[in-house]
Amino acid sequence: MSADLSRRNMLRFGALLPMLPASALAASAAPVVPVVPQLAPPKGSEPLALASDAGYWASVTRQYDITDEVVLLDNAYWGSMALPVLEDYQRQVAMVNRGNSWYGRVRFPAAFEAARAHAAQALGVHTDEIVFTRGATEALQILIASYNRLKPGDTVLYADIDYDNMITTTRWLRQRRGVEVVSIAMPEPFSHDKVVAAYAQALEDHPKLKLMLLTHVNHRNGMVLPVAQIASMARQRGVDVIVDTAHGFGQLDMTIPDLQADFVGINLHKWIGAPVGVGAVYIKRGRLADIDAYQGEEQGNDIRTRVHTGTLNFAAYLSLPLAFDIHGQIGVANKQARLQRLRNRWVEAARGIDGVEVLASSDPRLTSALAAFRLKGKTSFADNLALSKRLVAEHGIFTVPRDGLAAGSCIRVTPGIFTPDAHIERFIVALQQVARS
Repeated sequence: MSADLSRRNMLRFGALLPMLPASALAASAAPVVPVVPQLAPPKGSEPLALASDAGYWASVTRQYDITDEVVLLDNAYWGSMALPVLEDYQRQVAMVNRGNSWYGRVRFPAAFEAARAHAAQALGVHTDEIVFTRGATEALQILIASYNRLKPGDTVLYADIDYDNMITTTRWLRQRRGVEVVSIAMPEPFSHDKVVAAYAQALEDHPKLKLMLLTHVNHRNGMVLPVAQIASMARQRGVDVIVDTAHGFGQLDMTIPDLQADFVGINLHKWIGAPVGVGAVYIKRGRLADIDAYQGEEQGNDIRTRVHTGTLNFAAYLSLPLAFDIHGQIGVANKQARLQRLRNRWVEAARGIDGVEVLASSDPRLTSALAAFRLKGKTSFADNLALSKRLVAEHGIFTVPRDGLAAGSCIRVTPGIFTPDAHIERFIVALQQVARS
């Protein structure tokens, strides 16, 4: 079901409701009332102090059912649902399955719009500025492919830190729009000033630049891009930016307006803990006309005409408000502090291990939960794939190799809010051992 069809269904089938007996309406609603855990931190807690409160984070960990087959340090793929969200999702699946098209056509559209309003409030935007997608990849592909202010001869820019699928879509603009597509590489080791300077130089070097892809938190080494500052520089030159905040929103203490960008792709199943398959497109009010309507849709002034996903996972969207509620109870500032404490513990230890090259900054402005390393001189993907397999086989630690950086491949390490300190210590010991042999 498309978002636009969802809107039409509310109008078309809503007229049926007064004709139905009250008993049928009550039965069809089958309200699902989730049990919400009490995860609010102690009153007066400051994020930095709370980050080391083992008792509090143990209570958070108890809300997750995480495999014990390995030490899971690849929590950037997607975020596990807390048990209350998982249980709510399972109940919603059963309720939707029971109601079938009666539920989908009559009851779901209003619930879907309520979830959209809930998400908009959490994102810090207006409801009419977002539309749901199945993830950040779909959201960003829509924004990049449908941005219509490009003409032949214009220039579009991406960087080596950007996500692979987004790079592919950006390159496709050569065929779609007849533009020149250029790329830049981030400096290594990276610093705030060097990164800003790289984008400033790109703006200077490419006077026909009209659009830039910016990745808020990159999925390779976890660097946080100073998006607002770069977007401001671009705006002064009449250049638009499309921001990928798949790894930013939910783990960093920010809302969408903080990015100072008019077009943003968002993921809600990574750091919010929603069911897999939920993301969003943000288009700032006044900019909707610059993004084409989806194939065959009327251009109009409704953001829901920019996305058409077909029949979607009803239950995933129904469980989204509870995921936001639990996220809000813990507090994004507390999440950020905890994740960065875990990240900083292994990163600082790794800096002291001979033979290990750490791809991470000590500047808190550039720091996220994600960080990366490689063994010195081992820059091929094959090298890092072999190392990741070795970490599993010899130490029971699961990490992932990442490719695409100009400086070479690496191993990405990502704790979750349920990761105990002992798992980080175990990883440090493993790193010491693999570096010696």
